[in-house]
Amino acid sequence: MLQFPLVVTTQVDLVLVLVSLLALWTRLSHLSYPNAVVFDEVYYGQFVSLYMKRVFFIDESGPPLGHTILALGAYLGGFDGNFVWNRIGAEYPSSLSVWSLRFLPALCGALCVPLVYLLTLELKFSHLSALGASALLLLDNSLIVQSRFMLLESLLIFFVLLAFFSYLRFHNSSHSCFRYCWLLLSGASCAAAVGVKYMGVFSYLLLVGVASLHTWRLIGDRAVSHLSVCVQCVCRIVCLLVVPVLLYVFWFYVHLTLLDRSGPHDQLMSPAFQASLEGGLSRITLGQPLEVAYGSQVTLRSSVSQPMPCWLHSHKANYPIRYENGRGSSHQQQVTCYPFKDVNNWWIIKDPDRQELVVGSPPRPVRHGDVIQLVHGMTSRFLNSHDVAAPMSPHSQEVSGYIDFNVSMAAQNLWRVNIPHREAESESWKTILSEVWLVHVNTSAVLKLSGVSLPDWGFRQLEVVGEKLFKAHSSSLGWTVEEHRYGTSQEQKEREAELHSPTHIDVERKISFWAKFLELQWKMLTVKQEDSEHKYSSSPLEWVTMETNIAYWLHASTNAQIHLIGNPVSWGVAILSLLSYQLLAAIYLVRRRRGFKDIPDSVWAQYCVCGVCVCWGLGSEFCSLPVDGEDSLPVSLLAGSLLPASAKPRPAGACTHSPAQQSDTPPCAVRVRVDCADVRLLVLLDLLPFDLRHTGAIGQSAASTQVEGLLGHPVPLPLDRHTPQCMKRGV
Repeated sequence: MLQFPLVVTTQVDLVLVLVSLLALWTRLSHLSYPNAVVFDEVYYGQFVSLYMKRVFFIDESGPPLGHTILALGAYLGGFDGNFVWNRIGAEYPSSLSVWSLRFLPALCGALCVPLVYLLTLELKFSHLSALGASALLLLDNSLIVQSRFMLLESLLIFFVLLAFFSYLRFHNSSHSCFRYCWLLLSGASCAAAVGVKYMGVFSYLLLVGVASLHTWRLIGDRAVSHLSVCVQCVCRIVCLLVVPVLLYVFWFYVHLTLLDRSGPHDQLMSPAFQASLEGGLSRITLGQPLEVAYGSQVTLRSSVSQPMPCWLHSHKANYPIRYENGRGSSHQQQVTCYPFKDVNNWWIIKDPDRQELVVGSPPRPVRHGDVIQLVHGMTSRFLNSHDVAAPMSPHSQEVSGYIDFNVSMAAQNLWRVNIPHREAESESWKTILSEVWLVHVNTSAVLKLSGVSLPDWGFRQLEVVGEKLFKAHSSSLGWTVEEHRYGTSQEQKEREAELHSPTHIDVERKISFWAKFLELQWKMLTVKQEDSEHKYSSSPLEWVTMETNIAYWLHASTNAQIHLIGNPVSWGVAILSLLSYQLLAAIYLVRRRRGFKDIPDSVWAQYCVCGVCVCWGLGSEFCSLPVDGEDSLPVSLLAGSLLPASAKPRPAGACTHSPAQQSDTPPCAVRVRVDCADVRLLVLLDLLPFDLRHTGAIGQSAASTQVEGLLGHPVPLPLDRHTPQCMKRGV
């Protein structure tokens, strides 16, 4: 029965309120200054504009969640995408809300400070220690700079910190009925971190590793019932494995649902993907005949997008009789791969047993295993191959358009259609949907794009060769029918006029979300741009010693500048703690080897755990370079966490340390390598084999979380391959 009056009591941590207000003030005050494009806003702003116009794009630097969050802020501010992000320093128009563009990254950067305060308390440190840890982040000038602009680093740091804080709250709330809400939040935060940048994968793996050890300890606890162990294991698997995967897929579902219009990056995707976008290839291919038949007129696109998308092509020019190195050729008509739409890309599918070059009634579809001939639409030459070395790849066979020179070289123009991913042995060849191999009947060589450019006599087009099956690599063998019509003209003149006319429309085809998701994943991991050295390049050691910095912005008239530079206090403490830890570790190892135990075994175990976690952080950041595909090499020293270990090892010892990041400001849109030592926050997670629920167990041991970020941002794929590089990303 209720009793009156009702009394509600609460506790307010004034220190937490204070650091939160200071963090909001340092990150959000005067957020619109400068009213100009700063550093990589020129890069991410292009993607925000594409989001506003619902235009499809690929960012090779990582998944789309970070761009979606930036676009959300722009949308809330009324941004319509009509701004040209062509150079750093360009003034924003008065109609554009700069504050809304930068608000969400700044808010996430501000929330990192109270998160570190709470996380330190979850590690069982004192409030004074928590204040010191949050102060390091609050006053770190590099973090303040990064948080105040439209960049992704503050988003990544926020989600990583939230993931580890949530997990620690779950781990410490063993008797709370809401503890699994914290575990669910931890899994969702991990998915968000990975969704912002692939660097988040390494923090996620660290958290999963720690959770696995905790679960293993739980399984060995005889005081816990079998049913409780099973339920807890299932909950951890669902929250930390299933939920992150589902959310990661969901980020892409939102991305692909919003971006349904054709854009500058379409050419990197398969014809089926392109045809699913509004206003691009779909305008040409929508409703084309589905099944390729004898007499069909087709264009064949290579399944390989490197070095660039291209189509099987021929023209009225022959291979030279002698190459520059003295080797001879067949002097047959050149067959190449051409990276532009052209009437010379059209080929006719011919039945070897018939002379007709038109589609019969009813059409006879081409099926897996059928032998065909390919006739070039404009020159009527048959696609041919023979035992003659290719011009640029002498280990492969030459592919040509056959010319009868009345010599002993007979025509070898039969090709077998192989559909490797068929669902049935008699599956028909389908427009856009089928990837086929064309196998030369006489030599068993497979038609392949070598990727090498021909010399001037080949008009710098890409070489096409015949590769033996046992040498061939499957990823470079596929060809897809992109444009398709049923041929109706038997005469050459009428056929040429037909090839110049647009394709007709019959039926519609769509690609599933899962097919688009998997293809986009593959392209993001494989589409890379070349690195180039630059006078602003730097090494990790230069950042450790703070001998370099990055200019983010420069005012043209007043010379006001914004720089990214390390904090001497926090960075110096990190370096000192790393050196001290190594020295003490060597001394303790030697003395323990001699039988002298200066510290208890439990403390020594904690000391070793600290080093293992730091090594994991260092190794993961080095390994992240080829995985994430960024230009800079962020090297987490993670050394701040070693300060208590190097000073005085103890079971509950850990230390937080503020991060700083870097990136490059190239004077043009060339890709620049800036190797930056990226000092990061590390808080050691409990890895000791002690059950905290047992009487006599040690207090909460140190825990470790690594806040990671990337700073060298690649230039987005060009809107036009002829666009000067300086117009894509400038200073």
